[in-house]
Amino acid sequence: MRFLKNFGLVLLTLLALAVWVMLPWQGALVAAVLLALWMFLFRSGAQTRSVAAVGISTLTQRLGSSAVIVVGIAGVVGVLVALLAMAEGYAQTLRNSGSLDTAIVMRGASANEVSSSLSREDLVQIEQAPGVARNAKGEPIISAETVVAANLPVRGSTTGDEGSAQLRGVSEAAFTVRPNVKIIEGRTFQPGLREIVVGKGAVRQFSGLQVGGTLKLGNQPWTIVGIFASGDAMESELWADANVVNDTYRRGAGRNSATVKLENAAAIKAFSEALEANPQLKVKASTTLEFFAKQSEQMTKILRVIGITVGAIMAVGAVFGALNTMFAAVATRAREIATLRAIGFRGLPVVVAVMLETMLLALIGGAIGGAIAWLVFNGFEASTMAMGSVGKLSFNLAVSPGLLWEGIKWALAIGFVGGLFPAVRAASLPVTTALREA
Repeated sequence: MRFLKNFGLVLLTLLALAVWVMLPWQGALVAAVLLALWMFLFRSGAQTRSVAAVGISTLTQRLGSSAVIVVGIAGVVGVLVALLAMAEGYAQTLRNSGSLDTAIVMRGASANEVSSSLSREDLVQIEQAPGVARNAKGEPIISAETVVAANLPVRGSTTGDEGSAQLRGVSEAAFTVRPNVKIIEGRTFQPGLREIVVGKGAVRQFSGLQVGGTLKLGNQPWTIVGIFASGDAMESELWADANVVNDTYRRGAGRNSATVKLENAAAIKAFSEALEANPQLKVKASTTLEFFAKQSEQMTKILRVIGITVGAIMAVGAVFGALNTMFAAVATRAREIATLRAIGFRGLPVVVAVMLETMLLALIGGAIGGAIAWLVFNGFEASTMAMGSVGKLSFNLAVSPGLLWEGIKWALAIGFVGGLFPAVRAASLPVTTALREA
């Protein structure tokens, strides 16, 4: 019978945790309001307030044991939020690279630019499709681009290690289809010359990328004439004239992709349908926002799985720490709890009061862990390989309000589990037994 009771409690706990994980902050606010109303409007709630007030007032007398819970949970939340901030920053950087009024066109079966190829005839057909915006001269605003890998010395390496950077050959329209790309030092490259501009993210990752310096790419010397910023994935790239890049790497007249400025966001439907209906083309178009969102999905999932796995392992330790602490706290208050139950206090107020005490400590730990993660890691610079890219992607970790709320939910979940079983034991222990043990 006791086994079935404990098994039922475990199942109920798992169900409650599953619901809690899916709960948005609005749902948590409603639950908190309902709990407060119960505590102030009902007799059992008033009993809970009395028991909880006594327990919370003695926390200062148990600073050492209370600190075990707070520090343990703060560590879990801090690590969890920091790791998830990597996934959030990575996805945010790629999302910032796209928009609804620009489209990217690639070979139909291609998942990314590297595996795509477009001929000169394809590009002519794409330029003539409906929905393409035109400049003041009536010319279609399209940047046909080539993507190749460039090996560069990693900044700070003492052994001469090299890393892969993405060199993008672009047309003059590249700065029009991506208006957020701005030259912040030097100037842009001149078409037809082996001149190159580098993103400030690439400057952070690789050495020797200063204005006026030279690089050897494709066995040819290139002059760095400028540095640009964009606030997105492009900052990790090197840009040069597409014709010169193609000549250097013997790519002919073809390109990997074409980025197109659309007349408006709604034009993507007519544009993509026209390309797919053209029997001379085997291409697929999507908004750059959709394209980069898909590019971020796999790596974001990997980073989140790593973060949640590490957080879960640490959470197990924090739960056992909370259990030990609360069992000890309940044991020291056994006579007090038994007395309250002897004079008419029910078991439910005792359970809720003990859990409120644990969850208060968990909330404090979660807030501390989240604050530390935000102060230390928000905006922290990192880099990793982008899915479908030939180079590293530089990005900043992003500790968003959503991640902080996720950390608080984890903290309260740990507090819930850590306080539930000691609370149930305190409420179910026979009064005579509790008085004798005390």
